[in-house]
Amino acid sequence: MLHNHQNTEPDKKRLFISVLLNAVITIAEFAGGIFSNSLALISDAVHNLSDTMAIIISYIAMIIGKKESTQKNTFGYIRIEILAALFNAVVLIVISVYLFYEAYQRFIDPKPIKGVIMFIVATIGLAGNLVSVLLLHKDSAHNLNVKAAYLHLLGDTLSSVGVIVGSILIYFWNITWIDPLLTVIIGVIIIKGTWGIIKETIEILMQASPADLNLDAIKTKLELHPEIKNIHHIHAWRLSDKLTHFQCHADLKRNLSIVEADKIRAELESILQNQFHIDHITIQPEFDICSDKNAIKNDKL
Repeated sequence: MLHNHQNTEPDKKRLFISVLLNAVITIAEFAGGIFSNSLALISDAVHNLSDTMAIIISYIAMIIGKKESTQKNTFGYIRIEILAALFNAVVLIVISVYLFYEAYQRFIDPKPIKGVIMFIVATIGLAGNLVSVLLLHKDSAHNLNVKAAYLHLLGDTLSSVGVIVGSILIYFWNITWIDPLLTVIIGVIIIKGTWGIIKETIEILMQASPADLNLDAIKTKLELHPEIKNIHHIHAWRLSDKLTHFQCHADLKRNLSIVEADKIRAELESILQNQFHIDHITIQPEFDICSDKNAIKNDKL
């Protein structure tokens, strides 16, 4: 079994500071949205909440993912990150749909909004997001989880700018319809981002093959080995967003010794690791054993 872990561990201190900073921003924007009667500010708070949860998930995954595997949990605990991400995404979509309903009510029956409070809180949120972006910039280059949080924070920064512009329009020209409009725009941004997360996490939990992994190309490549007659019973799945598992049966052309067969297995694993970037590999060498030589075995219950 080969292991190819290329992700460098991010700085825990920076992650922790980012979590605290975004939690404070989220609470401040929720409170500011209530006091100013700004639905857009509350929506921006939800947007910040999504980023806070993303960073928390990364932080927790770093800690729990290091727990040793057990006889009950032989794969360890790394998939808790996937479960948490799915729960977080579903909750955010539900909240966004509710905010759409509230925005619709505001379009029909506009409410007075305190533009000054809206402006002050949104500016604080913008400053906090910029600090978080700077904190995570370095780690985002070599860690997928932190990169996702970093990109979301960039989006938060832009949405905070939008809320600031909206508060100015409300204060000077009383354009109150801009508030529910911003709410809808931010809600669409949240749903667009979280829908992708839901799709990916479900694929991982269903043990679907990674979209960027061409099983036909892998089969063809492995069968070019001079000692391989057929590659069949292929399975590929992801344990998390970073770890890909692969297993197959390798039908040999000759009845080789265990030592010779193991050498071929190692050569096939090297191909999978170096050319297809697969992390965990299990290959079963055999000689004319399986009657079913299909690439994908149809296991019906």
